[in-house]
Amino acid sequence: MTQVRHVLEKKGKEVATVDREASVLEAAQKMNERHIGAVLVLHQGKIAGIFTERDILNRVVAARKDPALTKVHEVMTSKVAVCSSDTPLESCRTAMTRNKLRHLPVVDGDRLVGMISIGDLLAREIQEQEETIRWLHEYMHGPN
Repeated sequence: MTQVRHVLEKKGKEVATVDREASVLEAAQKMNERHIGAVLVLHQGKIAGIFTERDILNRVVAARKDPALTKVHEVMTSKVAVCSSDTPLESCRTAMTRNKLRHLPVVDGDRLVGMISIGDLLAREIQEQEETIRWLHEYMHGPN
């Protein structure tokens, strides 16, 4: 069974973070520079929330707030679902689908060790399906 650790081994464990006192503009610039859809919000080294593209759209743009003057903690999602390195990917997929999440921080004990996205899960699923197809093809037609 494929676990979160297998995704992190390939993807890496770096997590984009911002302090809860950062401006929305700073967080959005970091997301734009890294081509990512979310940053984890920290306060005194602990997870305080997550700030996503949806938060920007719904809580900043639609609310007509100035991103340069609005602090991330004012508009972030404070309830953060997490998983561990040992969590099966199927459990992550189910949780993400049911709760309409696109990102899950990976926490082992009280240590942040990575973040996975729905895109990471889909990429892993495609890879596994391609391997299955290749093995089935070889079984039916012999090696290439």
